[in-house]
Amino acid sequence: MNSQDTFKFAETHEWADQEEDGLVWVGISHHAQEALGDVMFFQAPKLGQQVVQGEAIATIESVKAASDIHAPISGEITALNDAVEAAPELINERPYGVWLFKIKPESKDSLSLELKQLMSLAQYESGPGV
Repeated sequence: MNSQDTFKFAETHEWADQEEDGLVWVGISHHAQEALGDVMFFQAPKLGQQVVQGEAIATIESVKAASDIHAPISGEITALNDAVEAAPELINERPYGVWLFKIKPESKDSLSLELKQLMSLAQYESGPGV
């Protein structure tokens, strides 16, 4: 996983990290985990599920609230982080060090266009929702 400085952020508080193997790792921002409070449960998307950028595909629950996790890019869910399902509190401990699932982009062209629609860390942190 890269440094959070290379992550791209959605307005809905997910981060996307494009890896050398072409997969995009997805997690939630520090702001999101802080707003949720102590995470108690994570319902992951299904392996093989086709997702569309912006679509609600997973759920995260804390003692305060439940929130949807949206797909930052379109593609296929290819991996789930079993450690997070077993110990969802890891999200609070290391929001930028813990990925939730991986997406195989539909194509390099669509990925490039979709990543341009996301924000850098600096843009995200100065945005109205943070």
